[in-house]
Amino acid sequence: MTNNFGRVFGKGGFGIVYHGIVNGTEQVAVKMLSHSSSQGYKEFKAEVELLLRVYHKNLVGLVGYCDEGENLALIYEYMANGDLKEHMSGKRGGSIFNWETRLKIVVESAQGLEYLHNGCKPPMVHRDVKTTNILLNEHFQAKLADFGLSRSFPVEGETHVSTVVAGTPGYLDPDREKPHIAEWVGLMLTKGDLKTIMDPKLYGDYDSDSVWRAVELAMSCLNPSSARRPTMSQVVTQLNECLAYENSRGGTSQNMNSQSSVEVSMNFDIGSTPDAC
Repeated sequence: MTNNFGRVFGKGGFGIVYHGIVNGTEQVAVKMLSHSSSQGYKEFKAEVELLLRVYHKNLVGLVGYCDEGENLALIYEYMANGDLKEHMSGKRGGSIFNWETRLKIVVESAQGLEYLHNGCKPPMVHRDVKTTNILLNEHFQAKLADFGLSRSFPVEGETHVSTVVAGTPGYLDPDREKPHIAEWVGLMLTKGDLKTIMDPKLYGDYDSDSVWRAVELAMSCLNPSSARRPTMSQVVTQLNECLAYENSRGGTSQNMNSQSSVEVSMNFDIGSTPDAC
């Protein structure tokens, strides 16, 4: 299936990912898992069988698994355009993503995360949201990867984990999903400085209301009080509003003074919901 592990896609927190072929022509990604921690084979199998029932258009689909001897592998759908980090860093070449495309990717990744929180039974907390875990298919549709395995397989460098409910049904404290949003929103603020939030490669080609609403949403997600942060359902709704503003401008560039916007946003109470400028 992997042609003797001849082509490596990359290395994630749970193991090395190889290119594979099944049924003669279908491309897949084969993730060889590190040895499990205290969890045994039965727990692994129960967890994987749960993941096989998890389906959402913005989650990388698990199509099967392999358990030959000590070799444990997960077989995922093939994502032709790699991960978001490669594109944002310029490593994959090609054209620069415009603001509309970036918003679309953020909306889709948020929809996947919202499904894990509210659509799965039992609910799941991703716990490792980052640009390398947002993958793009041949149509540049975004899908979240590496969800649901934290219980049976520790992330590299860790000895234990305790956040994901998967494999063994149980209860999840509703507050557990909200701190996770601060981790996710870091994808929107990759430089860590609001003054440089807008990529200069965009050359001001974006709707100012769309950007400002996105900044306000990011600030609300970073509220120190988890009770005052939006839920992922609210995040998805507001991100779609940002995308609608961008789509409605009809290709006319509306540059914004990001410096003045940042000064205002740093002064407002992030627990409140201020009106967009």
